[in-house]
Amino acid sequence: MRVLVTGGAGFIGSHFAKRLRAAGEEVLVLDKLTYSGNPANLEGTDIELVVGDISDPAAVAETAIGIDAIVNFAAETHVDRSILGSVDVVQTNVIGTFVLLEQARAAGIRLVHVSTDEVYGDVPEGLSSREGDPLIPSSPYSAGKAGGDLQVLAHVRTYGVDALVTRGSNTYGPNQYPEKLLPLFLTNALDGEPLPLYGEGDQTRDWLFVDDHCAGIELALRNGKGGEVYNLGGGEEATNREITRLVLEHTGADESLVRRVTDRPGHDHRYSLDTTKARDELGWEPQLRLAVGFPRTATWYRDSRAWWEPIKHSGGYREYYDRQYSERLGAPG
Repeated sequence: MRVLVTGGAGFIGSHFAKRLRAAGEEVLVLDKLTYSGNPANLEGTDIELVVGDISDPAAVAETAIGIDAIVNFAAETHVDRSILGSVDVVQTNVIGTFVLLEQARAAGIRLVHVSTDEVYGDVPEGLSSREGDPLIPSSPYSAGKAGGDLQVLAHVRTYGVDALVTRGSNTYGPNQYPEKLLPLFLTNALDGEPLPLYGEGDQTRDWLFVDDHCAGIELALRNGKGGEVYNLGGGEEATNREITRLVLEHTGADESLVRRVTDRPGHDHRYSLDTTKARDELGWEPQLRLAVGFPRTATWYRDSRAWWEPIKHSGGYREYYDRQYSERLGAPG
């Protein structure tokens, strides 16, 4: 296949693009290279990178010539940034997905839309979200992803487009932009900077290593049924407080760096995915437990300062970080 991976210079997208290329597929990446898109994520490969916006129909049509399938990772993905300003979220996550669907429709090709467990909203203890559950997003980010999901399902039903959705749980691993909890805390701890823990830190997430997530998406691309949704969850829950403890243990940082700060507005307490469908229909099973994946990730950040230090020292990153945390970190919690 010749596969177009949109958002393929980002975290999960770059891992997926390299995985497909290693499997012998021809891969083309389309990425807008916003703050989290990084060409360095594709270094050492022969994957072609085209700089462009998925919400631009002309750019998509030109890039997609001769393509057999599209896998869409392109998105504004950070909840905190979406709360600060959500116009880009709607433009990329909803309109961009629509543009890609129209291209898939015109070309008669498959589209896999990579989504998130956050579209289901807060999940009570003891329950897990199934693919047919209502979408109850809590943030501008998750609402944008839910809008993209619904565009996919509408195009399938109305136009017969061969498209499907995967919804992944909290994904971690190397090359993740240092704004999400795990890479932020790891890099801050390595630099002796505060770890801004929201509230009591009891928010629970289902943790999934990036390689396992990409394996599930690849199976969905090759064997998934059009019009279907597949949950891809790690099946391993941990609170933000527990993750913070792991960060301290693996970096040797002092517990005094942990600062309990004002929580995020509308912060969901728990996500959990029922992955029965992906296991039964795709034969997918996550392989790497947190006990192995976390140390591997921590070691990567420890050894890869040349990758993340330029990001954290850039003006754009510092501007966002100060806007997000300066008031919260005004005094120790």
